[in-house]
Amino acid sequence: MTIRFSLTQLRASIGTRVRYGGHTYVVVEVLEDAPALVLKPLEDESVIQANQHGDAHRLAPRTHTIPVLSPQQHEFSAEFLALIPLD
Repeated sequence: MTIRFSLTQLRASIGTRVRYGGHTYVVVEVLEDAPALVLKPLEDESVIQANQHGDAHRLAPRTHTIPVLSPQQHEFSAEFLALIPLD
């Protein structure tokens, strides 16, 4: 069985607010290779971001990457199915 979905549909979700794990996020990016959604929390959840040498560089918002498909790529991932659209 093959899951069919459109990257265009996923891209259209950019800017959508979602509820996940009891927190509210906004979809900020779609990764096409995986495919996955990148979520940024609406609450301030900054972390220290390291540079390429591992040195503390700056505060940056924590992001979460949610895979669209399960590891076997035959069904949607549990994380993706747990997203609750708010918009």
